[in-house]
Amino acid sequence: MAFREIKIEELEMNPFTKIGKQWMLITAGNEEGCNTMTASWGGVGVMWGKSAATAYIRPQRYTKEFVDREEMFTLSFYPEECRKALSLCGSVSGRDCDKIKDAGLTPYYVDGTAAFEEAELILICKKMYEGKIDPAGFVDESIDEKWYPQKDYHTMYIAEIVKVLVKE
Repeated sequence: MAFREIKIEELEMNPFTKIGKQWMLITAGNEEGCNTMTASWGGVGVMWGKSAATAYIRPQRYTKEFVDREEMFTLSFYPEECRKALSLCGSVSGRDCDKIKDAGLTPYYVDGTAAFEEAELILICKKMYEGKIDPAGFVDESIDEKWYPQKDYHTMYIAEIVKVLVKE
């Protein structure tokens, strides 16, 4: 599959549907090894004067080890026919199986990181910040009760979007 780079200003996406409803894959690693996970939390915008994306990963996720180790990661978005693959990538661990192969995804290596040929849109991201969600910061305390009963607070990553690729 071929991708072409577009300017970030040309990006036409609604993050509320793309991330929250259609989901995305967070992927990190390289040709020697990579891992991916499905996410429905995240965002895009401007931070520190740069086009930026945020991603959130719980501590027990295998993908977190790859994102923590690498400088770059990708956020990628898929057509509806890939829903089963995204569902699988969100429900099994790459520690226990080859979920990329099991999901029928084809690795696509670009700029020292990884995504998948099946994607319609790939955001190549360079980490700028990472920090653990601090429960002391919850103004709405019901969030802690509802989303963190096991106290497994996400790490938040803020990354510069350095390249946007769309399927040709």
